[in-house]
Amino acid sequence: MAVVHDDLGDPLDLARPATRIVSLVPSITEALATDVPERLVGATQWCTHPADLDVPRVRGTKNPDLDAVRALAPDVVVANKEENRELDVRRLREAGVPVWVTDIETVGGALDSLERFYATVLGLEPTEWLRTARACWGMPMPPGRGRVAVPIWRDPWMVVGPRTYTGDLLRLLGWQNTYDSGEDRYPRVPLDEIDRDDLDLVLLPDEPYVFTAEDGPEAFRKVPTRLVSGRLLTWYGPAMVQAHHELSP
Repeated sequence: MAVVHDDLGDPLDLARPATRIVSLVPSITEALATDVPERLVGATQWCTHPADLDVPRVRGTKNPDLDAVRALAPDVVVANKEENRELDVRRLREAGVPVWVTDIETVGGALDSLERFYATVLGLEPTEWLRTARACWGMPMPPGRGRVAVPIWRDPWMVVGPRTYTGDLLRLLGWQNTYDSGEDRYPRVPLDEIDRDDLDLVLLPDEPYVFTAEDGPEAFRKVPTRLVSGRLLTWYGPAMVQAHHELSP
């Protein structure tokens, strides 16, 4: 056992390399299933990639079944500051389960966090997709693609705001997030403040709200819309390579 520190600086006693991992973070689940599938022993119901993932499910990211997690006897549970509740992390730790918490707000921060997790917890050097993601995201595109907004919910309408992974990804792709300021990372914004002449594009992802061709674009009269995979905008993991390929100009 060794004492290591997660992204928040919290210490945990951890057998290294960890060989039994429960992931409460869908994007990190995809990374683990890609690189060390034999070590992944549990995931949430929202862990939808890869499509053929066959591991025990421990309910959702916001309401994990803690008894089910403990029953899987993990060496470590991986969680995320934004996606998972501090209460669940605390309860698992109080039950003696090590929990590694990631804290990710930028693309570069995601790569740094995942590389450190791989090295510290898994005992692995950066894998192929990590190296590829580091290379392709290391060269930001020049600004000039226009001003965008990214709703994540409707009724009430909410958009991606400042200090978010998605906002940084947009910047690296050459877009300007119209709502990249203020205190709220996901502010509520009236529809008429999103559907405005000085925006160039509204990106409508399919998560967390499932915008579709029939549910979302019809609300906008002044600004063009584009349906896009929410996974490409929000998942830090192997999806980062696909996101760069599909969202680049």
